[in-house]
Formats: sequence, structure tokens, C-alpha cells
Amino acid sequence: MAFALGEAGAHIAVVSRTLPDLEKVAEEIRRQGGKALAVAADITSAEEVEAMVQQVLAEFGHIDILVNNAGMGGTTPVLELDEAEWDRYMALNLKGPVLCAKYVGREMVKRQQGKIINVSSVLSHLVVRYMAAYASSKAALEHFTRVLALELSRYNIQVNTLCPGYFATPMSQEFLHSKAGQRMVEGLPFKRIGELEEIRGAVVFLASAATSYITGSVLLIDGGHSLV
Repeated sequence: MAFALGEAGAHIAVVSRTLPDLEKVAEEIRRQGGKALAVAADITSAEEVEAMVQQVLAEFGHIDILVNNAGMGGTTPVLELDEAEWDRYMALNLKGPVLCAKYVGREMVKRQQGKIINVSSVLSHLVVRYMAAYASSKAALEHFTRVLALELSRYNIQVNTLCPGYFATPMSQEFLHSKAGQRMVEGLPFKRIGELEEIRGAVVFLASAATSYITGSVLLIDGGHSLV
């Protein structure tokens, strides 16, 4: 998504806790002719999110697009789910995007424009065993998106949800190589998971002027997974 937005002309700030990984992404964007900044921050901390926003503003002057893509996954039966694990899901998958939307949204309001893209999951639309914490956090994120879209509409800020199915990312590799994962793939309409290239157009669309009259919406990019 960062590469796609960079190719579309956006200056990119990539953010996570791991600066060495971020620097690799930023350097690749620069090699492709774009402008990129790597910022280390824990998005579950209001203080670090606020500092991150100020660092990006100091570098680029303003923020037009926010993509809330941080998250964690995993499987735990509800009867074995302890409080600390539940809190980790809610902190990273829900609290983090809320904090980023709060502090970036304040800057967007000043300029009366902006795009916020919250990345949910097809599992917010499906019922799957052992995914209660993950699915609940993503379903909550989608509803938060709708509420935020209504609140910020008066400021010409569009807030939408990008809802991917399974893609070939490090987070999903262990499951996809398991017997259960292979059975799931066989049950998909296209009999395959998504390629990373296939998410590029969706994020550029949601970040572009083409969505000036679209807000509070969910764009599923799941190869029909939600149909079965």
C-alpha cells in the first residue's frame, strides 16, 4: 500500500515500532523516485502517536491521507482467552487506529480535507471458531469508521474501511500453510488467496479524489470469501 501510494505521487510516512524494517521500505520508495520518512512509534500510546504526527508534519507540512494498517492476528478459543491477550488485540487493532485518527484528524480538520482508511478484515463479516478477539476488534473498527465518518463529514474528510481477505503476508503464512488453511483456500471462489499487487488499486482509490462523495463505506477485497 505504501508503494502504491508513493507511485501515485504521495509522500509517504511509514510507521511502526521497528525502525530498521521501516527504513527498508522508505529506502525502496526513495529508489523508485518517491519521498519517504520512517517513524518509529507505538500506536497504542497517545504520547507516541502525537509525537509521530508532529514529526510527519515537520517533514511534510501536512497530512492528507491516513492508512490505519497496524494489527495482530491469532486464534484462541474463548474459554482459553485470558484478559491480557484480549487487551492486546483491542489495543493494537482498535485503540491504535482510534488514536491515529484522533491526532491526524485534528490536523485534517484545520485544512478541511483528508482521507482516513481503516484496514479491517473479512473476518469481521464471517463467524469463524477461535477468532473472537481478532474478529471483534475488526468489527468494532468498522463501526468506529462509520461513526467517525459521520463526525468528520462536515469537514470534508472521508473515512472508509478497506476490508481484505487472506493475502500472502507474514501474518497469515503459518495458517495458510496448515491443513486448515489449505482447506479454506480450496473453499474460496477463486481457489487462491490475494496477491499483494491486488490491493494496490483499492488503497489508491480510497485515498483519491474519486471517493469525494464516499464515506462510511466498506470496500471488500476478499476474492469472494465473504460470499461462501
